[in-house]
Amino acid sequence: MKQAYNQLTPEEQSDGWELMFDGQNATLWRGYKKSQLPSAWLIKDGLLHMVGEANMSALQKQDRGDIVYHKPFKNFHLKLEWKISEKGNSGIFYLGQEPRDDRFGDRDYIWRTAPEMQILDNIGHPDANKGKNGNRQAGSLYDLIPARPQNARPAGEWNQAEIIVNDRQVSHIQNGVKVLSYQLDTEQWKALVAGSKFPSLNSDWANVAKEGFIGLQDHSDPVWFRNLKIKAL
Repeated sequence: MKQAYNQLTPEEQSDGWELMFDGQNATLWRGYKKSQLPSAWLIKDGLLHMVGEANMSALQKQDRGDIVYHKPFKNFHLKLEWKISEKGNSGIFYLGQEPRDDRFGDRDYIWRTAPEMQILDNIGHPDANKGKNGNRQAGSLYDLIPARPQNARPAGEWNQAEIIVNDRQVSHIQNGVKVLSYQLDTEQWKALVAGSKFPSLNSDWANVAKEGFIGLQDHSDPVWFRNLKIKAL
């Protein structure tokens, strides 16, 4: 029997899960600090797809960027599936903010305030060998904590990702295996951030918001998403 994608099971419906993308439209998503979905993101064959810079039209190059789900979450369980292109890079953000001041000018991105579960072609992308101990590979808390075990499937294959945030305790689950967990707001957390790239991007980065937006990254490479679901905890 053919598997049905972008649907809630009866169990998920009764358990309070919310479908974030139905495979036909993305009206629940918009560009970061925008009111509409950028045209560089398409819905095709039941997938939410960022086309990649090399495939963008002139119009799409002017209308691109990270996207966010329409409402913020505090405590939640997020599930989705992703597929990355060869040598590709993307990410899943959470607890992201949309500051309305202009402290970052035109170069404002969700990663200035949001932790990221990395999406990467671990074989073909050079970032896999940068950072510390593999903390820029798929499933990792980007530039902070490596995914262990590293169980990402190759470019062109589907990976399952889950993120659980509950009372500031965070877990990343990749292909059914918990690959990392950490606690926000602790001294250990602050020391971890201090040794990363983030203080140079935002001096207040360690103070992750209590509630914020789920985001998907435009890192210039083609990436596909399906089965996006979330449950408030």
